[in-house]
Amino acid sequence: MSIEYSANKTILVAPLNWGLGHATRCIPIIKALQENKYIPIIASDGVALALLRKEFPYIETLELPSYHIEYAKNGKNFKWKLIKNLPKMITAILDEKKMVKSLIKKHGIDGIISDNRLGVFSRKIPSVFMTHQLNVMTGNTTWFTSKCHQHIIKKYTECWVPDTNDAVNLTGDLGHLKTDELNLKYIGPLSRMRKKDTPKVYDLMVILSGPEPQRTYLDEKLQEEVKRFEGKVVFVKGVVEKTQTKQEIGNVTYYNFMNSKQLEQTFNESELVLCRSGYTTVMDLAKLGKKAFFIPTPGQYEQEYLAIKLQDENLVPYATQNDFTIEDLSKVKSFKGFAQFKNNIDWDSLFSIFEDKV
Repeated sequence: MSIEYSANKTILVAPLNWGLGHATRCIPIIKALQENKYIPIIASDGVALALLRKEFPYIETLELPSYHIEYAKNGKNFKWKLIKNLPKMITAILDEKKMVKSLIKKHGIDGIISDNRLGVFSRKIPSVFMTHQLNVMTGNTTWFTSKCHQHIIKKYTECWVPDTNDAVNLTGDLGHLKTDELNLKYIGPLSRMRKKDTPKVYDLMVILSGPEPQRTYLDEKLQEEVKRFEGKVVFVKGVVEKTQTKQEIGNVTYYNFMNSKQLEQTFNESELVLCRSGYTTVMDLAKLGKKAFFIPTPGQYEQEYLAIKLQDENLVPYATQNDFTIEDLSKVKSFKGFAQFKNNIDWDSLFSIFEDKV
């Protein structure tokens, strides 16, 4: 059912450009805004913006300052590289804040949905912060980074967590707090995918994502490893370019990227998925009820935490990037895989935040 009284309000949707996950999980939100007679405007930078422009060619897009998030070449230095980039990041957030102020006036924006963009916020209009990381895992500094993040979240009108608040959930400690001082709404897992009954075409789907240089390292490693895989492989590199390329080498079909529709089809046609353990990917796999194998991004505590949690729950096995061999995939047989979740998000109730309270 659509909200009849929104009078075409304009909502700014701004995902963080950190891999493709934040952008892709905003896709169902952007579609739901359109279905409920809102006018979405998309704001981001880099590959996240490129992906959403391909997905929604008719929606207005705006470029925001880059946070300059770079990965260390060595996973162990990940945190220090982030700390080194902190001044650049803070400058970008402050620039973003100024920019948002003028964008609200210029485009007549009535509401904000920020997916982890810390400067996309206004006290003048309803502002939603979306995150699955109420606790930000950074090893021995987790308490500090989590407190800082929660301090920022407090400023927003609401915080949407794409998970359930039930005993069985996908995020564990990442998305659940012992206190309830934040204005949290658990909206249920978000995915652009739908499960379909399609004949299996591929024995293995490899899908890469995440910032450089770690995406390239894994790409090079897995191209070698899949040569020893017996069966049909589809390999999506996660490099968003102007045109899609397809290449067949032996038993492997390579794509530089796929749009949502193709990805959904390919996921459904694949027996097993080999990928990073980013939370957006976890939600997609759970929506499709798939069996998978994870290789967390080195040094990214959140992905390592999710990989360990899901292995401990006997859902999905994982290996580190250095240790992985294609033979590890045989472990999947003894794991349950994801049970399919049915997510019926109540968009009417969620979007009511953008309506004038009578």
